Amino acid sequence: MAKYESKSLRNLAVIGHGGTGKTSLCESLLFVSGKSERLGRVDDATSSMDYEPEEQKRRVSIASSANFVEWDKHKINILDTPGDSNFSFDIKCSVSVVDNAVVVVDAVGGVEFQTQKVWELADEFNLPRAIFINRMDRERADFNRALESIRSKFKKKVTPICLPIGAEDKFTGIVDLISSKAYLFSDNKGIGKATDIPPAMMEEVNSLRSTMIEDIAEADDELMNKYLEAGELSPEELKSGLQKGVSSGNLIPVICGSAIKGIGVSMLLDLAVNAFISPVDRGAVKGNVPGKDAPEERKPSEDAPFSAIVFKTIADPYAGRLTLFRVYSGKLNPDSSVYNSSRKITEKFGHIFFLEGKNQKQADSLIPGDIAGVAKLKETITGETLCNEKNPIIFNPVAVPPPIMSFAIEPKTRGDEDKIASSIHRLTEEDPTIVFSRNVQTKEMILSGMGQVHIEVNIDKMKRKFGVEVNLNTPKVPYKETIKGKTNVQGKYKKQSGGRGQFGDCWIDIEPMPRSGGFVFQDKIVGGVIPNNYRPAVEKGIVEAAAKGVLAGYPVVDFKISLTDGSYHTVDSSEMAFKIAGSMAFQKGVMDCNPIILEPIVNINIEIPEEYMGDVIGDLNSRRGRVMGMDTNGSNQIIKGQVPLAEILKYAPDLRSMTSGRGNFTFTDSHYEEVPSYIADKIIAASKKEE
Repeated sequence: MAKYESKSLRNLAVIGHGGTGKTSLCESLLFVSGKSERLGRVDDATSSMDYEPEEQKRRVSIASSANFVEWDKHKINILDTPGDSNFSFDIKCSVSVVDNAVVVVDAVGGVEFQTQKVWELADEFNLPRAIFINRMDRERADFNRALESIRSKFKKKVTPICLPIGAEDKFTGIVDLISSKAYLFSDNKGIGKATDIPPAMMEEVNSLRSTMIEDIAEADDELMNKYLEAGELSPEELKSGLQKGVSSGNLIPVICGSAIKGIGVSMLLDLAVNAFISPVDRGAVKGNVPGKDAPEERKPSEDAPFSAIVFKTIADPYAGRLTLFRVYSGKLNPDSSVYNSSRKITEKFGHIFFLEGKNQKQADSLIPGDIAGVAKLKETITGETLCNEKNPIIFNPVAVPPPIMSFAIEPKTRGDEDKIASSIHRLTEEDPTIVFSRNVQTKEMILSGMGQVHIEVNIDKMKRKFGVEVNLNTPKVPYKETIKGKTNVQGKYKKQSGGRGQFGDCWIDIEPMPRSGGFVFQDKIVGGVIPNNYRPAVEKGIVEAAAKGVLAGYPVVDFKISLTDGSYHTVDSSEMAFKIAGSMAFQKGVMDCNPIILEPIVNINIEIPEEYMGDVIGDLNSRRGRVMGMDTNGSNQIIKGQVPLAEILKYAPDLRSMTSGRGNFTFTDSHYEEVPSYIADKIIAASKKEE
């Protein structure tokens, strides 16, 4: 492989809705450029980008993968991203480290929900981009309809720079509007044969070309003046103006084609070289001085101190941890010591390599703009900054979103509990949106993530990589019990069975505390009717009984106990006897205090397109939820509300179904409220059945 300077590098992410052919386009880029000798296909599991067994099984990308091609004396680094919102964190991490984006739109479906979400990501990171209308060879493919969908959804200036020749099974080539040439394709190798523009297309070509020239001229004042004077621009001037328009973000070129047939792919490669920006064009990257609230930046120069950010970690049971990073400044050689400013530790690098899907190509050195990997770093994980210790800097990592769906997990094989914890720890290094916890109350191991598919994929990985199999169950809701009334009650334990007996006698007042008031125990004994050394045992018996509950086995909370009276036996009394007496008094007394069940309530934020407002609010009401307010985010509406946790354990797939995949939500714990009596009856009945 030739050596490249930073100005000859192009970093791009291929983004879009799931099923638009992003991976197929990446495979075609590899094949047409000569990087691969055969065209990998997703459908027959020969893709070099989708190499994980879980991806080959599901025929979809579930993780970003990296590769590169060489084209016209440039190196183009490609990140192929998933199209499913279950993997939104992975997508965002990839988009955050590239300089350009290719948005793939289906010629049949047009702009879909996830396309809009990744477009917003490209806006967030201010990425120049191009649109590739893919699958023009599909049944019902319609270039103009797809283009109209793009223009209606995105406010930026969208300009086609080519036109399809035919559609569906008659799609055979494209017209390049910049060169005014037609290209026909007879195989999938991506090299078209130049020919005359079909006469039937001339009117449409002239109209669109005129619009394209005007759009490009507007990106450069000098070009605009020349266009107004001459009424025409040369292909070279158009390419120059296109580059300025794309790099400034004022112009979004549109290419059409078929990844499977290789049509339009070489045009996309040319566009990447001639119009996309290099790491040098991107300019300095901003960060902060570690430990100080002081801004710092790094210029994309080999002479600057080394700096990079880790955007992905892969847990491999054989090769160890693989760390993928983007270099922003300086040079890096193999066998170097690199400072992790996020953790304030030094990591020893061995071999460094460029990524070719699942394969690796050893690198002699790295320069600004390089996307590379290293194996077996001991502590560094996704989002952390690597740099020169004498010139430290920290780059802002991508924020990890909170999980939205949880499952209780149990091992299929006894004795695998410890393996579960260690295996999931390895998976969380790779994907920090996977969260593992233990519910102290329900005693369940809980695995949380961004959706059911996300969790199932990680369960499959755990089985394949670490040999641990688990069952997924709906988590138990951590209900609690409390009281609404008060009483005075006796607990008396007396047992005589020959020899020394057992005797404990106590009177207690039970009364409710305010919500979240906890448990209070007051010793109001006067005159020593119960000796001091036995009184703590009464409290201990009450605490143990409260933990097991009275109504349905859930912990009793928010109550006050006053120990007021009692009696003892000089021989038969003991701590155990008074502990049992306290427990008996509590269990009996709670039933006289109007006991109720409490359920956890969460704050929920639901973001949806406006057309789904009625359906989503109606559904929220059916889940016993309350709408607390409304807000907007761009064209989307945000519903703010509260809802019982029990009602949203499987809300993620339900919301996606209601909104055609266009809705998302987050929730946080809020408080506990009384369960309606008709639901409490069901909870109590289920508890008795389980016992």
